[in-house]
Amino acid sequence: MVTILSLTPSYQPRKNSPQETLKNNLYIFSREKMAALRGLGRCPPRSISVSSLHTSSSVSAKQHYKMLVLGGGSGGIAMSARMKRMMGAENVAVVEPSEMHYYQPIWTLVGAGAKTAASSGRSTASVMPSGVKWVKSKVEEINPDTNTVRTDDGTEISYEYLIVALGLQLHYERIKGLPDGFEHPKIGSNYSIQTVEKTWNALQNFKGGNAVFSFPNTPVKCAGAPQKIMYLSDSYLRKTGKRSKAKIIYNTSLPVLFGVKKYADSLWEIVKQRDLQVNLRQNLIEVRADKQEAVFENLDKPGETTVIEYEMLHVTPPMGPSLAIKGGPLADEVGWLDVDRDTLQHKRYPNVFGIGDCTNLPTVRTAAAVAAQSAILNRTISKTLKKEKPDKKYDGYTSCPLVTSYNTVILAEFDYNLQPLETFPINQAKERRLMYHMKADLMPHLYWHGLLRGLWGGPGPYRKLLHLGMK
Repeated sequence: MVTILSLTPSYQPRKNSPQETLKNNLYIFSREKMAALRGLGRCPPRSISVSSLHTSSSVSAKQHYKMLVLGGGSGGIAMSARMKRMMGAENVAVVEPSEMHYYQPIWTLVGAGAKTAASSGRSTASVMPSGVKWVKSKVEEINPDTNTVRTDDGTEISYEYLIVALGLQLHYERIKGLPDGFEHPKIGSNYSIQTVEKTWNALQNFKGGNAVFSFPNTPVKCAGAPQKIMYLSDSYLRKTGKRSKAKIIYNTSLPVLFGVKKYADSLWEIVKQRDLQVNLRQNLIEVRADKQEAVFENLDKPGETTVIEYEMLHVTPPMGPSLAIKGGPLADEVGWLDVDRDTLQHKRYPNVFGIGDCTNLPTVRTAAAVAAQSAILNRTISKTLKKEKPDKKYDGYTSCPLVTSYNTVILAEFDYNLQPLETFPINQAKERRLMYHMKADLMPHLYWHGLLRGLWGGPGPYRKLLHLGMK
């Protein structure tokens, strides 16, 4: 694997041609526009007994499946592939309204011009396991007491077992001035397909002044992404001779730069070396796009605000639970899916399971976490079907490839306790070119051809081997 990666050339900043920008799946931009920013969240339903009769999703007749999967993101597709092998395609259905499926981790590189937006997406039909029923609807309500799910077109689906993989909800609207502010130049966000290319446009057109990057006062998916684009922007401005005219500012609501000390120490060194300004406990509350002003609140002194003029602004939006889960019987007190941290089985409804960003698992939400969770959940469901007690525990494994330039990455891997859980027998807190190639070239392949096919359950089995059985 290492040999293959070492032969792959580094990606450099590049300009997208108009043909690349408009081709393929990007027609979705003009169709969905900014309204999509308000409704990117998802929600979960549940299932009852086995039925080989699959009615059309557009008909409001009652449907029934042994295994119903809510959500067609990374967790939903991965588990539907695994469930197909476990119980047969005719017994599995997936509720997902979107026509396109995106590999979101690559958007960091899209926002920096190292990858195209078109390369991040494929049609949902192409990733849906063959033979599995695709219900092209949005989950409206989940009723675990009757083992039913109602979709937005009025269809009621019953199930025997339910996997909830609805992701989380982006809330740009919680920042005053957004999402309308994205209609102005010099502002972008790598967290949405509608806005990721706006980041690259803002970076390319940067002339001088403040380049500002934010981290919200909520849980987020891929907690390293807000600062990755900062490092890439710094690298781009150095390559193009504009760095001396720029003041790069990272305002984060967190009290730390990164949650795992080993990696945070390395990141602070990079911050100092590259003259980056990091301000802790600063939360973006307003964007005045017409004036190019960002307003931040000091979380340690509520009511105290700072206005920063920007020449470039990258926004990480506030995020929250899927609206289909929040307030319902499957939610915890905050609104996340309430599952057991070891088995991923729901705490109150034993025929309901969860995976990914929609759950209240106390780990960082990443695609790597979903991969590790998929292997554990597959085992949990297998044991449950046999009326046996689950015997494998999820350790909270997650990974965040911290991109620090166009050819280096710090590969952070850790567990529930924020302790490093590294795959390779080397110091992963060091910037490495090899890790960049893993991020840019190997991981997308592993995602499309491994995880989504239910064949990749994370690096756990290889970790012990690479550490000679000592870890």
